[in-house]
Amino acid sequence: QVQLVESGGGSVQAGGSLTLSCAASGYGIRWNYMVGWFRQAPGKEREGVAAISSVAGSTYYSDSVKGRFTISLDNAKNTVSLQMNSLKPEDTAMYYCAYKPRTWSPLNPSDYDYWGQGTQVTVSS
Repeated sequence: QVQLVESGGGSVQAGGSLTLSCAASGYGIRWNYMVGWFRQAPGKEREGVAAISSVAGSTYYSDSVKGRFTISLDNAKNTVSLQMNSLKPEDTAMYYCAYKPRTWSPLNPSDYDYWGQGTQVTVSS
């Protein structure tokens, strides 16, 4: 059973930065897996924001965050981070990390098996 715990959310003004962390455990030793960050605003569908593959550390971003967000993987700490810069009010949402033991469909939330509880990000104008 995989456990995921997010942290780092909070309130920030537009233009500010936040770093989210996802601590993962229980997935054993695998060579191929993917961890993604997703977000869901009230009344909207959950959308993929960024993902990283354990294979060569390949990264994927949605167009809405490309150039502003950076996802990274620390294998030693079993942690995936999401550095968010130049935040906008439209980035306000609950942010979730998710895990799957395969490396395709990086930003499709329906393809992920395990989810954290989420951390709230609020960006004020």
